[in-house]
Amino acid sequence: MKREIIQTLDGSTTIHLEEWDECYHSKHGAIQEAKHVFIQNGFSLFEDKPISILEIGFGTGLNAFITFLESNEKKQSINYVGVEAYPVAANEVLMMNYVAELGADNYKEVFKKMHESNWDEIIELSDAFTLTKRKQFFQEIDDVETFDLIYFDAFGYRVQPELWSTEIFKRMYDSLKPNGVLVTYAARGVVKRSMIEVGFTVEKLAGPPGKREMFRARKVM
Repeated sequence: MKREIIQTLDGSTTIHLEEWDECYHSKHGAIQEAKHVFIQNGFSLFEDKPISILEIGFGTGLNAFITFLESNEKKQSINYVGVEAYPVAANEVLMMNYVAELGADNYKEVFKKMHESNWDEIIELSDAFTLTKRKQFFQEIDDVETFDLIYFDAFGYRVQPELWSTEIFKRMYDSLKPNGVLVTYAARGVVKRSMIEVGFTVEKLAGPPGKREMFRARKVM
């Protein structure tokens, strides 16, 4: 599948898959989307305590890197697990301009280590941040009450509807601790129905730039 690095409207880059006409991040702003969906409406709910995060669709590592920067500033301990069935090559990811756009030159080596480190190993990015990249299909996830927060950042329903199925969301529900939270950029009715069917309480929130709405789901117990 032909891949092209393109610039999004906030100046940050993403990868465009020509055959699907699908991007790894929003064309309206990769960094803006990540901060709005995953940090503002997810990570910010868990201040001042250690948490475990599962990312569905590790991709370019943008969400993980921004979370690292946020947690480092707040002195917060994070166990971060990123699941990806088809990893992006490290040399391709290192062409992305996230370090510069985030003003994170002091952490350039951290971003590099994130992508050059081995898969399926626990990597210490700092004294308070561990990263495990799991090369795994989403259908294989079998964690039980392990995570406080899930970043659900799979490719869109239009191109991969099977990743937004009831089966997948049941695995997400089971993976969360009681009162855990899942956030995603998606806002389709069919996605909401699948979430509710497996037990989630779902709320609709304002979306990032270029997108009217998004979902946040809770495992209320």
